[in-house]
Amino acid sequence: MTSVLIVGGVRSGKSAYAEKIMAGAPADPGVAYVAPGPVPDPVQDPEWAARVAVHQKRRPEHWTTIETADVPGAVASTDRPMLVDCLGTWVTRLVDDSGTWSERDRARTVVQSAADRLCLALRAAPAPVVLVSNEVGLGVVPDHPSGRLFRDLLGMVNVAVSTECTHVLWVVAGRVLDLSTAPTITGPPRPDLFAASGTEAKTAGRPGTESTLRPRPTSEDELSQRPGSARTAV
Repeated sequence: MTSVLIVGGVRSGKSAYAEKIMAGAPADPGVAYVAPGPVPDPVQDPEWAARVAVHQKRRPEHWTTIETADVPGAVASTDRPMLVDCLGTWVTRLVDDSGTWSERDRARTVVQSAADRLCLALRAAPAPVVLVSNEVGLGVVPDHPSGRLFRDLLGMVNVAVSTECTHVLWVVAGRVLDLSTAPTITGPPRPDLFAASGTEAKTAGRPGTESTLRPRPTSEDELSQRPGSARTAV
């Protein structure tokens, strides 16, 4: 069954795009919306509760909300298209529930086991599944151990889930990039710089031979001799 992973930064539009995809699902039986994060407490964390409320208001009435940390179980048993939003809050809840923020190795074991079960569930999912996740590895290294642990665990989960999804989308500044056919770290490298064999391998890059890796010009004079350059035109 078709599965889609949508990754992106905060406020990139990833959740809105996931909801846009699922808007095409038939009203009957509707969409199962899985909210796997910690249950919001408006007293202890009103800002987080307000964020959750915004997401809740956007959901159509015929969508069913399921609040659970058992994402693999929900995916495996769904009888309708499913939207999981998001894997980042899921990882947070897994570590919260296991009390392992200060136990890096144990936290990794807990999250890895859950990710493995999710991957198995995605392979046999009885209905289309769209999963939303955060991309948190592009910024500075967090200065607190728990921040670094979360970043590493979520990166691990994103890679695992990506390998099982038929489509992978990256949302950046409101733009959607389709990574579905991009090379994966488990597949053959592209470009394969050392695929040449025999004579081609021995002569590649030597003076007088063609090379797919063209050296960059090293001086202004060389640049000026290129067709179409400003100095050549003059």
